[in-house]
Amino acid sequence: MKVLDLRCTNGHGFEGWFASEDEFMTQNGRGQIECPLCADRIVSRLPSAPRLNLSSQREAVEGTPPAAVADAAVADASPPQLQAQWMQAVRRMLDNTEDVGTQFPEEARRIHYGEIEARGIRGQASADERRQLLDEGIEIMSLPMPAALKGPVQ
Repeated sequence: MKVLDLRCTNGHGFEGWFASEDEFMTQNGRGQIECPLCADRIVSRLPSAPRLNLSSQREAVEGTPPAAVADAAVADASPPQLQAQWMQAVRRMLDNTEDVGTQFPEEARRIHYGEIEARGIRGQASADERRQLLDEGIEIMSLPMPAALKGPVQ
C-alpha cells in the first residue's frame, strides 16, 4: 500500500492510499481522485520522503527563543488546521440542517414568506434558481459538497 501526499489546484493538501504508483496514475488519469474539501479533480502528487534529515534545522533553532520556534511551527501547520476546522464546520452544518434535496428553492421560499416554521435546510439548486432566490431577497449560501462528504465524514 502506498500513501501519497496529494494537492488539488486550490492548494488543499490530503493523503491518498493506493495499491501502487501505477494505480494512482490510472485513477488520476480517469479523474477518479478528488479533493475531499473542494471536490477538485485536478490533483497532483507532492514530493514525499520516508526520512527527513533535520539536523541542520535543529542547529539553526538552538539559539532561538522557544516562543519563536512554537510560532514557526504554528505557521507551518496552519493549512491542515484550517482544513480540519473547515471539515468540523461542515460536519456541524450537516448535523444541524435538514436535507431537502431538489426541493430546496421551494422550501427556502416557504420559510422566507412565513408559510412554514423556520429551520435550517440544505439541498440542491441550479444557478438560475439561486439567482431567483437572491433576487427575491432570500439569503442563501452555495457550499460545494465533495463526494467524500456524502458518506461518513472522518
